[in-house]
Amino acid sequence: MQAFIEQPKRIPLILKLGIWASEKITGKTMLPARILAWYPKAAIGSGIMESLVAHEDGALTQRMLKLIRMTASHAVACPFCVDMNSYEYRQAGITDEEAQSLRGDVERVTTFSEREKLAIQYTRVISQTPLKFQPDLVERVKSVFNEREFVILASTAAQVNYWARLIQALGIPPAGFGDK
Repeated sequence: MQAFIEQPKRIPLILKLGIWASEKITGKTMLPARILAWYPKAAIGSGIMESLVAHEDGALTQRMLKLIRMTASHAVACPFCVDMNSYEYRQAGITDEEAQSLRGDVERVTTFSEREKLAIQYTRVISQTPLKFQPDLVERVKSVFNEREFVILASTAAQVNYWARLIQALGIPPAGFGDK
């Protein structure tokens, strides 16, 4: 399966360096970055956003942020995002049962904390179209997450949504993160 368009034959040097770095880190050909080279402003803006993503911040552990990314990826049905954001989920302390449940049935899994369940629920709301934020859900999230955590939760889910929309609009297939 190929993307809707080919990557440019000539990529500006600054973008080549960024692509090289992302491919060195991931060990995969990063087709999104390569195709974005058609419009360097989009490539640079997207690269900066990606470089500033939260990986762990206080009580928002690597596990919590991975759950948020995986939930958003499934919610928007982005194969590339599911592939990338689910990669090595066990290393973040997520079980196979928990990972499977993120596709829709979180309530049956007893190992999620109430805080994790709330983050997953809010991530699903952030990832739906149209956006409809119920005041009671927002209040529950605010009662469990401080302001900084609220922003990190929302921006992490929104970032996955950005990438999902862009990647799917360009027809980019999964990169094979889950391949052995």
